[in-house]
Amino acid sequence: MITILVEGHSEVESVPILVRRFVADLGAYDIPVNRPIKVKRNQVVKPGNLEKAVEAAIRWYPETKALILILDADDDCPKYHAPELLQRLQNSTNCICSVVLARTELEAWFVASIQSLRGRRGVRMDANPPQDPEEIHGAKEWLTRAMEGNTYVATDDQPAFSQLFDRQQAFERCRSFRKFHKDVTGILRDLGTLNQTVT
Repeated sequence: MITILVEGHSEVESVPILVRRFVADLGAYDIPVNRPIKVKRNQVVKPGNLEKAVEAAIRWYPETKALILILDADDDCPKYHAPELLQRLQNSTNCICSVVLARTELEAWFVASIQSLRGRRGVRMDANPPQDPEEIHGAKEWLTRAMEGNTYVATDDQPAFSQLFDRQQAFERCRSFRKFHKDVTGILRDLGTLNQTVT
């Protein structure tokens, strides 16, 4: 069972969609993905608070075997902050752990794959990604500008885009998505092996 900690209402809906697309790729349908638990980013980065969030998550989902924390990096550098958060996760639980800091926002993954979203939910047919989608500050605003007559609304569009976007385009252009891809597929393979061992 996979439990996910996220920071926003839109991620509560969209991140399980992303993870289930990897589940479908690997045929790992026997691995449940829980509804994510929402945490406050400015709180969990403080000493002791992430640990409390993990304790609460395990209490809420006692069958958890893997724990994923996914946050927007904002102005922080994932290279420096993700390892620290991962170590704190691992010190708090015996579960398989992953930390992914989307740089700078999860929406950068959609910006990177905007060509695959043309004609969907108002995205213009001539929309093209910038040179480095992860360098954008204000990816939500960028997406609005890429839409014709629509405004990007995270609670509506993020789950929809999570189902529609071309992951290969995001993989090629976003280092943080490559990290997400690596961690989730690794977790699914590890849990699949555990399930086979149990049975």
